[in-house]
Amino acid sequence: MTALIRAAGAVLWRDTGGEPALAVVHRPRYDDWSLPKGKLDPGETIADAAVREIAEETGFRAVLGRYLGQISYPVPVKGRPVPKTVDYFAAEAVEGGFEPNEEVDELRWLNLADAEDILTRPADVDILKAFASAQARLTTMLFVRHAKAGKRSEWRGDDDLRPLADAGFRQAEGLRKLAPLFGVDRVLAAPRLRCVQTVQGVAEDLALDIRHEVLLSEEGYWPDPVLGVARLLAIAGDGGTPLVSSQGGVIPDVVSALADSDGVELAAARGGVVPSKKGSLWILSFSAPSGSNGPKLVSADYFPSPLPTPDPSGAGKP
Repeated sequence: MTALIRAAGAVLWRDTGGEPALAVVHRPRYDDWSLPKGKLDPGETIADAAVREIAEETGFRAVLGRYLGQISYPVPVKGRPVPKTVDYFAAEAVEGGFEPNEEVDELRWLNLADAEDILTRPADVDILKAFASAQARLTTMLFVRHAKAGKRSEWRGDDDLRPLADAGFRQAEGLRKLAPLFGVDRVLAAPRLRCVQTVQGVAEDLALDIRHEVLLSEEGYWPDPVLGVARLLAIAGDGGTPLVSSQGGVIPDVVSALADSDGVELAAARGGVVPSKKGSLWILSFSAPSGSNGPKLVSADYFPSPLPTPDPSGAGKP
């Protein structure tokens, strides 16, 4: 049986001071106009692949933002149709320049209407419309549940000091590799050793101190959940790309409250249950505060692990 083919790409945009310019590429091999994308290499996450493919096809270094969705279609392999999926992010071009290469011989920066007109695949147009459903520049937050820790039943000390297990340190290392792809520039954590250790490597790479957030610990959150949600919104309102490490007793309630308040569908929720596995993360994107209004949740997408997760193609999320 032929494995599923997985690929990743992005709506690559740059700021023009008005309507954003969107990158559309021509691939001579297929003689089509497409969004930048390509197949995952072994051991890559979709975020890794999206950033790498953008660089290879367009010459630009990009910073990922919100997740836009997945398209699927069959491709012929040795005379048989094989399913292929492509996961897309929004991505801002921050530096670089295009030069024709083996995969792409032309790149055009277009407005939304012109990009829609030139794209060959209708599914790519759908992804473009998903991008256009919100403003280009958003605050994207990585809201992470602490990685796997040692068993509570086997820990004899203060539970606040229960450290990560070996598997948890591997998850933390995956998060360390993921964070730069989204341009993380602040690191916050509930004051539990396991929460802090989950994001310690990211903070070290950025030469930053980790800010402790008592209201996002289970003990600090539940006496007043409204205050806890307000604290997360305040973090989003400060802009940038914050990484926030919290606990499984907090994250589902916060994400659910934000989604209910701002009318965001949680595709990952099943039967009203909002998932939050150890080491998992929610990619939350917020609009900027406007006037007396605070930031509003625009999208919320769940990824079970920062590590490549084995599947039929040997690759995984995020």
